[in-house]
Amino acid sequence: MYYSSGNYEAFARPKKPEGVDNKSAYIVGSGLAALTAACYLVRDGQMKGERVHILEKGPTAGGACDGWKFENIGYVMRGGREMDNHFEVMWDLFHSIPSIETEGVSVLDEYYWLNKADPNYSLCRATEKRGQDVHTDGRFDLSDKGAMEIMKLFFTPNEDLQDKRITDFFDDEVFNSNFWLYWRTMFAFENWHSALEMKLYIQRYIHHIGGLPDFTALRFTKYNQYESMILPMVKYLEGFGVQFHFGVQVTNVEFDCTPGRKVAKRIDIIENGEKGGIDLTENDLVFITNGGCVENSSMGSQNTPAPYNTEIKEGGGWDMWRKIAAQDPAFGHPDKFCYDPEQTNWMSATVETLDQRIIPYITSICKRDPFSGKVVTGGIVTVKDSSWLMSWTINRQPQFRSQPKDHCLVWVYSLFTDKPGDFVKKPMRECTGKEICMEWLYHLGVPVEQIEDMAENSANTVPVMMPYIDAFFMPRAYGDRPKVVPDGAVNFAFLGQFAETPRDTIFTTEYSMRTGMEAVYTLLNVDRGVPEVWGSVYDVRDLLDATVKLRDGKKPIDMELNLVEKMALKKVLGKIEGTDIEKLLKEYHII
Repeated sequence: MYYSSGNYEAFARPKKPEGVDNKSAYIVGSGLAALTAACYLVRDGQMKGERVHILEKGPTAGGACDGWKFENIGYVMRGGREMDNHFEVMWDLFHSIPSIETEGVSVLDEYYWLNKADPNYSLCRATEKRGQDVHTDGRFDLSDKGAMEIMKLFFTPNEDLQDKRITDFFDDEVFNSNFWLYWRTMFAFENWHSALEMKLYIQRYIHHIGGLPDFTALRFTKYNQYESMILPMVKYLEGFGVQFHFGVQVTNVEFDCTPGRKVAKRIDIIENGEKGGIDLTENDLVFITNGGCVENSSMGSQNTPAPYNTEIKEGGGWDMWRKIAAQDPAFGHPDKFCYDPEQTNWMSATVETLDQRIIPYITSICKRDPFSGKVVTGGIVTVKDSSWLMSWTINRQPQFRSQPKDHCLVWVYSLFTDKPGDFVKKPMRECTGKEICMEWLYHLGVPVEQIEDMAENSANTVPVMMPYIDAFFMPRAYGDRPKVVPDGAVNFAFLGQFAETPRDTIFTTEYSMRTGMEAVYTLLNVDRGVPEVWGSVYDVRDLLDATVKLRDGKKPIDMELNLVEKMALKKVLGKIEGTDIEKLLKEYHII
């Protein structure tokens, strides 16, 4: 497997890999990474669909990319996905996946046309004082010291960031800025999370720093992530005859590990309450989704809280990974990520409005009509003075094809689930859907005497608790996540957010899909380049642009300097006078 960039490799079709007709594939899990692996097996690996088996413990495919209406409970979207124009693997695949809405076009086509016609941007990034605009106005509000703290992290070698926390690099100069308000609520970072992941994120999206305050950097699907991404992939795979096996729990994968060689020998399963197994040969390829950010997630209802279930049990992704990791050090260290759910949990809730009473309060904040079919909030609106650190968003409506035309779906999430609310004096994790809606309505500015009635009769709210949703952000070292294809692996690979691939960032659709593509291309030796991670961090133009925008348009040369530094700067500027370097620095407002 090798990386490439440019159209030469992107538009090429690989030859059929040698020996693929004698191979089969078993994919553990059916999330985005798993489905991507299956798609590349049949598209570029040219494996016969009937030889590809997807083993899924639940009743439907999709993993964390869900969106469903549960009978007598309501609509549920555990999370949302924000896409980037430089998700290279994602677009490499989705240009081949047919739309399930429009004949003759791809998922990429409809997504591209949608976001061209209706570009995303926010008109209100944060509120306070019960629905009042904070007027962040696109500013990061970083002091020179705060900017230098970010620069220090940016230039620290990755090896020196192993097992370090963000608090080891940032103090209140960053934590009290708009930059951190934007960052932590958009990506769900906590102060105690990994400094390495923080750095990788800054580097990965350096080209989007200017679009961070108002979300102009983002793109969204038309419907929820399940209907817009997962269903088209499932239909595509079914068209090839790929075999989906639902209700199959994989409890372990057994390996024969010798120096320089590792072979998957058996998959242990539970099906219909019965323990069983699948014996493997070296021609049987195994793709393992280890860990799981939505493992142990639970759902409440309008009148019941979502249980906080932290116990790791057999048949789940964490227990399976523990059993696998015990067999070889190269298979990672799962307990670096799942040892303390108090550091990794947050909650979401899906609010369905049932009439028009709540809509004016939404409109007054987002300044758009939620029923226009176009961008509504343009990303999350963060309630800056919320004790839960609540944020909420409304994507294009309807979010479900079956959704009533006059109902609006709102996604609410909070990072601090253990803090009492500002109106409902209970932690979010103890609240029913109705109570969570009451807290949200309070921060919208609904009159206090109307809040409970609206939450009960004008909305239906379904809460979800996810104890391990931020597990991948925990401080880690190299080796804590297994490589996508470990050294010496003969017939297996790891997939998803807890597999290691260079330079990309977890908690994105692209990361999951990249691991799927790399796994297939490596094990089948597909002779075509995997698109490299977009290289904006190596583009001096993006670096210069981000430097100025991070300081709200102030030139770096205007930073406070001592006499020696001023003299050195003056000398350097004299040396570049009249050169292309001077022109470039002026173009990007450095000087």
